[in-house]
Amino acid sequence: MSALDLLIAAGVALLAGGINSIAGGGSLILFPTLVALGLPTVAANVTNSVAQWPGYLGAVVGFRDHYRGQRTRLVAMSAVAVLGGTAGSILLLTTPSAAFDTVVPVLVLLASLLIGAQPLLTKRLQANETDGERRDPLWLYVVVFLACVYGGYFGGALGVILTAVLAVGLGRLKLANAIKSLLALVTASTTVVVFGIFGPVDWLLVAVCAPASLVGGYLGAKVADRIPSTPLRVFIVVFGIAVAVYLFVRP
Repeated sequence: MSALDLLIAAGVALLAGGINSIAGGGSLILFPTLVALGLPTVAANVTNSVAQWPGYLGAVVGFRDHYRGQRTRLVAMSAVAVLGGTAGSILLLTTPSAAFDTVVPVLVLLASLLIGAQPLLTKRLQANETDGERRDPLWLYVVVFLACVYGGYFGGALGVILTAVLAVGLGRLKLANAIKSLLALVTASTTVVVFGIFGPVDWLLVAVCAPASLVGGYLGAKVADRIPSTPLRVFIVVFGIAVAVYLFVRP
């Protein structure tokens, strides 16, 4: 690849890292860019996953204040994310992607609609809160596992799906957005190990995109932390629907 190609990839990785922190879906920007630069689809997907790992790390650092008092919940959900990410990574490397590609737009659209309906659902779930914290329902961990399977398989808009599910399950959008970043990091870390050993990773692109993704993730987390819940919810809904439309129409 030329120096210009690498510069373009780095710039898109910076933007993708920020988008992952704010709403999720940065993969949908970097992945097609890598394909346009000449990588085969699977190689682009694998390289995309590895390159964006530092961006998730930057987002977690940016959201660190939100994790206080959440240790038990974070450990349990992280364990689920490891299992899901491992299963998804293995699926990517051993099965064709046609069937899952058909389901992805529906998942993203449903996730976006969940965010829009979250305030109404929150009112119905508030009766179950204890000392300001809602007890996590079992279904939440099941859906997080399935979302992380998808994250290990492709990962596009994983943040949108996780944020929607966590917002409904926890009833707190800002906390959901912060935990989404941690679970995305755990899932990405799992894929880095699996893809790094068995996948066709383009390490030159990783070396260029990874630092840019780290900076973008940290800056995006700082911006997201200052956005009130309502505008953040609107942004995530609009962004998610746009992602779903893109997935429906892409060849």
